[in-house]
Amino acid sequence: MSGRTRARARPERTCVGCRERSGKGDLLRVVLIEDRCVPDHRGTLPGRGAYLHPTPTCVDLAVRRRAFQRAFRVPGPLDTAELQQAVPRATP
Repeated sequence: MSGRTRARARPERTCVGCRERSGKGDLLRVVLIEDRCVPDHRGTLPGRGAYLHPTPTCVDLAVRRRAFQRAFRVPGPLDTAELQQAVPRATP
């Protein structure tokens, strides 16, 4: 045996909200367009991307910790309204 596995390598990324590593396909890519954090569902928008679990908890953590400003290397507040609308909220 050569020690090789048949499983393909799966890229991992770190969630900017909870800081846990997950497979790239399990996370939502977010890009910065002007001063807005925009969800990139297809992963094709240009620019630096930040990855996030598509859960309200991780979105709230990222906003509270100012993780998007650090990830995109920009000063000042960013508009996350579009991102928060894209992530489904659990209804009681």
